[in-house]
Amino acid sequence: MTDFRIRQRVTTIVGFLVLAGLIGGVVMVSGVVPIKASSGHWPVTKWVLNFSKARSVALHSSGIEVPPLDDPTLVMKGAGHFETGCVQCHGSPGRPASPVARMMTATPPALAPKVRVRDPEELFYIVKHGIKFTGMPGWPALNRDDEVWAIVAFLQQLPDMEEEAYGELVVPRGDLNGAVEVEGVLPSIVEACVRCHGTDGLGRGTGAFPKLAGQSREYLEESLRAYAAGERHSGMMQTVAAILSADDCVLLAEHYATLPAPDEGGSSGISNSPGVSPARIERGRRIAEEGLPDQDVPSCVDCHGPGEGLRADEYPQLSGQYADYLELQLRLFKSGARGGSDTVDLMSPVVSGLTDVDMRDVAAYYASLPWGREAEPMRK
Repeated sequence: MTDFRIRQRVTTIVGFLVLAGLIGGVVMVSGVVPIKASSGHWPVTKWVLNFSKARSVALHSSGIEVPPLDDPTLVMKGAGHFETGCVQCHGSPGRPASPVARMMTATPPALAPKVRVRDPEELFYIVKHGIKFTGMPGWPALNRDDEVWAIVAFLQQLPDMEEEAYGELVVPRGDLNGAVEVEGVLPSIVEACVRCHGTDGLGRGTGAFPKLAGQSREYLEESLRAYAAGERHSGMMQTVAAILSADDCVLLAEHYATLPAPDEGGSSGISNSPGVSPARIERGRRIAEEGLPDQDVPSCVDCHGPGEGLRADEYPQLSGQYADYLELQLRLFKSGARGGSDTVDLMSPVVSGLTDVDMRDVAAYYASLPWGREAEPMRK
């Protein structure tokens, strides 16, 4: 009798599931359920989706290690991309979201109240991976966690940020939108460049963004093409570079290559790393000039200078570049997360033998030099 009742219940459950499936199939085939975004979700659907989302984010973000996020340079870097890629949907201090975004389902939320109730690791997970069934995309370069953390660092400051403070982060005083024109390139594209690299092309004085002024045209053009193709990995740069035409790449590269270098005394990239000891710089010089034979590390100067006639135009100049930026690039090369143009594979054997201290010291040496392709070597 017990077995009969069990079989009866199983049959009932299976029959119910089959019937529900048939009804669902009929509803789906008939097209009776509207999929129009303008109607929004039913309340029960919205609750189920939001509850499921919250539980999924909480589970999958657990165990993520949060780095220090109070670095102003990191916040500036995140703000620059937020203005380029996020404000259209989420708005910013003093600026509402686009009317188009407000008609989406799900509607992109204002972020300030959301950030207050999210842990940094949850924000990281959402920014990096996006959310299915919404307009929230994943990060274009999934191997660039450093960029995702920059966005998180900015988001944590957003709830208490006034419109003026936001504007200063995005477009610093004196670097007004439209202050730079590049003939043949859309003003909106040039504004995106100025937002991070400044009107003078010197990266706004911190290691958040590299100096471009006076860099070789060949290197800049190849870099833009590599970003656009996703071969040089950066969710921030690919967002801009992907919409560039071939002519845009040429014109922008020529523009920045012909910008003048700053006067002596304001050209060093070491200013964003106070307290760098002369011993570190001297050790970095020896590595750059002699390499580390015991670690199978060749010298840097044969390709990157300083000095005249030592390197190809496709190689970037390093003298006077920001220490933070140079160290980050070396770390990305070593981890395999950087990518690049056709010559990127030349760096793999160079960085494989470098320790964290080696990279820090080499970056400090190059940052201590004047900015320019003909920078002179540091004398002992």
